[in-house]
Amino acid sequence: MKNASRFMFGKEKLRKLKLKAVRRGVWFRVLSRVDRALVDLTMKVVDGVRSFRLAEALFSVVEKLEVALEGRVSRALKEVGFPLARKLGLFAQKWGNEFARSWMSDVSFAKFLAVMHVNNPGEFKV
Repeated sequence: MKNASRFMFGKEKLRKLKLKAVRRGVWFRVLSRVDRALVDLTMKVVDGVRSFRLAEALFSVVEKLEVALEGRVSRALKEVGFPLARKLGLFAQKWGNEFARSWMSDVSFAKFLAVMHVNNPGEFKV
């Protein structure tokens, strides 16, 4: 675990993540003052994280940032696109469509469904 946490939370990775979060306006919006201070101090003081507790705390902060940095379409792709493609593929198979099995794993079809969901006005969403 010690080597994994050093690799996972090195100075350079934290610096890049902070830079990306600041550029996208997520750093101050998503993280509390304590979370920001934790990352800043870790980058200044530590080369690699050896403490399990520090690694846990940093993991929770990094997870918050990664969720916030994830785009609307990619989030909708996971939450809506693939599940809906699977449902539609199963329905079409039941109706006799032979090619519907490939719909369930088709990234383009799932992305289409996700974009349609994102662009759909709120009053029409199911």
